[in-house]
Amino acid sequence: MISRLFRKIVSVVRALPLRFLRAMDPVKYARAIGVHVGRGCRLIDVDFGSEPYLVSLGDRVSATATQFITHDGGVWVFREERPDLDLIAPIRVGNNVFLGYGVIVLPGVTIGDNVVIGAGAVVTRDIPSNCVAVGVPARPIRTLDEYRTAVERRAVPTKRMNAGRKREYLMKRFGRPQ
Repeated sequence: MISRLFRKIVSVVRALPLRFLRAMDPVKYARAIGVHVGRGCRLIDVDFGSEPYLVSLGDRVSATATQFITHDGGVWVFREERPDLDLIAPIRVGNNVFLGYGVIVLPGVTIGDNVVIGAGAVVTRDIPSNCVAVGVPARPIRTLDEYRTAVERRAVPTKRMNAGRKREYLMKRFGRPQ
């Protein structure tokens, strides 16, 4: 029992540098575990699963609470008759892609360039370039140009404001929610 406890403590201690790196520099962490990460990426609380070396992210990819799953665990039901069976495939994400909060990307998927994937989407098949995709399963719903037009009608110019100025501007524009 003490031997098992000691092995557990050793495994936790060995994992500390990577956990620290994941929190302090998520891009460096992703690269350290084998993910190909392009330039200018923003990764917040991203999980690369059990085969991170099969995930490739292009330049300017933003992802928050995203899960990249490179294997299909459903083959479990065949394990008795096929003990060596696995279904594993790489995931490729193009350049200039935004993955909304909580997106799940499944094995073998390729996401094109200039794509927005809506929060909570489950990407089960390839998504072409220059579109917005949402849903479960994720499906393209409009072009990127249509999205830009819709966004520009509702946009507020707050990105470069400090917190106090932003609050003042938004309160003046929208007032307090009732």
